Amino acid sequence: MAEKIEEKKEKKKKKEIEAVVNIYTSFNNTIVHVTDMSGRTLSKVTGGMVTKHDRLKANPTIGMFIAKRVEEEIKGLGVDSLYVRIRAKTGNPAPGPGAQAIIKSLSRAGFKILNILDTTRYPRGGPKKKGGRRGRRV
Repeated sequence: MAEKIEEKKEKKKKKEIEAVVNIYTSFNNTIVHVTDMSGRTLSKVTGGMVTKHDRLKANPTIGMFIAKRVEEEIKGLGVDSLYVRIRAKTGNPAPGPGAQAIIKSLSRAGFKILNILDTTRYPRGGPKKKGGRRGRRV
């Protein structure tokens, strides 16, 4: 009876370590930057670290390899829960093709995805367009 109580205490003591996965995807590259909750870098993997072909850096297949590499690095640190922040290039309507593949691969690897947030910036007016007051005259 006493052994069962000790086993339950050991199971409760296991602390879940959370991390933030920042995914930046454009149509040319994919960057995954994993930080702990205070912002210290745990892992950073880019498309160029996985493949040497420029045209493949934003590919979903390369996204899976990036996720595999990130998983190997942060599993050793004891991370088991993730907050995901996806960011596309400013002004783009949707993130690049690698983002979905990365999230899917990380969830299949056994990480608990707590939240997915889109942090894409969007222009709010911006600087003055060229062409003058009356616009470009053809």
